[in-house]
Amino acid sequence: MFIHIGKNTVIKSRDVIAILDSSTAKSAATSEFLQIAKEEGFIKSEEQEGKSIIITEKNIYFSPISSITLLKRANILLDLNDYIV
Repeated sequence: MFIHIGKNTVIKSRDVIAILDSSTAKSAATSEFLQIAKEEGFIKSEEQEGKSIIITEKNIYFSPISSITLLKRANILLDLNDYIV
């Protein structure tokens, strides 16, 4: 199955490791991770802003679509209340 993550980008759902809300980028650990990923060329989005961050096996994407919507598109059957902070 594929997930449309916005800006004419589609990724394989089986490659997704994590879908994060962009507010997590404010933490020191996530910010450092994203900086290293940028330096090593793993970030594939032109703009490094958006509502969510998608981490796949080989790349990192920034999406204008919310993390909740992307989770729904991926048909992940979770109780989302356990994951919303």
